[in-house]
Amino acid sequence: MTLLDTSKLPRHIAIIPDGNGRWAEVQGLPRNEGHRRGSDNVREIVSRCHELGIKMLTIYAFSQENWNRPRDEVDAIMELLAHYLQHETDELVEKGVRIDSIGRLDELSPAIQKDITELMRRTEGNDSMRVTFALSYSGRAELVDAVRAIVREAESGQLDPEAIDEKTLRLHLYRPDLPDPDLLIRTGDEHRISNFLLWQFAYTELYVTEALWPDFGPEQLDLAIAEYQRRERRFGLTSAQVRGSE
Repeated sequence: MTLLDTSKLPRHIAIIPDGNGRWAEVQGLPRNEGHRRGSDNVREIVSRCHELGIKMLTIYAFSQENWNRPRDEVDAIMELLAHYLQHETDELVEKGVRIDSIGRLDELSPAIQKDITELMRRTEGNDSMRVTFALSYSGRAELVDAVRAIVREAESGQLDPEAIDEKTLRLHLYRPDLPDPDLLIRTGDEHRISNFLLWQFAYTELYVTEALWPDFGPEQLDLAIAEYQRRERRFGLTSAQVRGSE
């Protein structure tokens, strides 16, 4: 493993786990086998984050745009999701990991909604780490849903329109208590954020790797964190100002 500075770990990592289908094609396997291997890899990465002491991990598990994929591929992904929720999370629960989710969950099947709700209930008091799965998620949809909620409050007289600011919008996001990610990791060598956490990524450090998601193991995670630790986060300030504050 790469030697990391444990005093400079990112508090919150977000991951776009891309490349399952391409991995399968390279291996001469059906695309669905790539998704199965990718699902298995989630366990490895969550475990390594927990081992390192990363407090929050958010994984882009299924986007709203993914509903437009071939029906058999969507069905296979949903089956893997159901299996993960039912069988792969007991270890996390035992480790004190809190499971959360964001997205338009009502678009998922009733059975999966029930599994997610039950898992969130079981783990809501856990505090060693928080793992959030973005499911049927869209960054634009999150902002639309936030604006709709704000408009309803303004129309009912609960909110003064002139008082609306960035804090107001933040409070109406799916999980306003979830801090912005410090580091976004995207596998598969794609240089875009694909409608993921559009509001929250304002000052997030981006790391893109050629590794396809099934090949992105703990060592690659450590490399991403090591790169993050070499960067200077300025948040609009100059380097001199940052060094002065330190």
